[in-house]
Amino acid sequence: MRKLLPAVLASVLLAGCGGATSDAGGSAPSAGSKGTVKLAINPWVGYEANAAVVGYLLEHELGYTVEKKNLKEEISWQGFETGEVDAVLENWGHDDLKKTYIEEKKTAVDAGPTGNTGTIGWYVPQWLADEHPDITDGANLNKYADLFKTSESGGKGQLLDGDPSYVTNDEALVSNLKLNYKVVYSGSEAALIKAAQQATAQKKPLLFYFYEPQWLFAKEKYARVKLPAYTAGCDADPKKVACDYPDYKLDKVVSKKFADSGGAAYQLIKNFTWTNDDQNLVSDYLTNQGMDADKAAEKWVKEHESTWKPWIPAGS
Repeated sequence: MRKLLPAVLASVLLAGCGGATSDAGGSAPSAGSKGTVKLAINPWVGYEANAAVVGYLLEHELGYTVEKKNLKEEISWQGFETGEVDAVLENWGHDDLKKTYIEEKKTAVDAGPTGNTGTIGWYVPQWLADEHPDITDGANLNKYADLFKTSESGGKGQLLDGDPSYVTNDEALVSNLKLNYKVVYSGSEAALIKAAQQATAQKKPLLFYFYEPQWLFAKEKYARVKLPAYTAGCDADPKKVACDYPDYKLDKVVSKKFADSGGAAYQLIKNFTWTNDDQNLVSDYLTNQGMDADKAAEKWVKEHESTWKPWIPAGS
């Protein structure tokens, strides 16, 4: 989902990120010692749901201490090398980062799929699609640009995005598809969700970037706008992208040091796999039911033992 920061800026931010420790350059803790597991927390609630459940099981079933660190995506990957991060629990593609950190630097390894399928696209409220059925064809968006004008879009239609750190092709898409729109960033996932909810409740036209898995789709109806179909390689040059987003098979990535420990914590993370519905349920607990991560995870764990039991390494 998520936009990459320049390497120099990322290095500066890593040193000052909330929760980061001062053991840069040190080795990751040995998982086999029942020590500390350092989980990166990337800024969207689906990721937080993964981390809530995995962290809860690491602590309550396996006896580890879990340290969660709020980090942007590329900074998380840099943490594999410095010893700041043991695991990223929801990776959206990032072939460039895999090449750098897995293939070239060899500081990270693939820990397998999360079981989630990730989808990114442009959406409008269902009521708007019902009123204007052809609005869901991206080729017709210029026809409706005036509907989406805001004070921030400078006389053009507004395409609302979320956290500026997310990876999006949207500015290139607007330019390359010759759309009379301007990408405006809401600033966060929470602000983007609030705008989407208001667009439904108040019948306000809204064109917005969004993604699944996400609990919001279980609560309200939105229609996806069809852009030119994705084909392999059509997004290879970020500046020339003129196609829709691909589907992503979300996966986990861990530091090589952490994987080489062969401990129960690594095995649990490697075994962790669940569905979009599972993630959305925990996300709903976190977002709409006032639960903190521990309470949300505890509730899900108590009600879904048959799902998580197979993640626990034999003999643990």
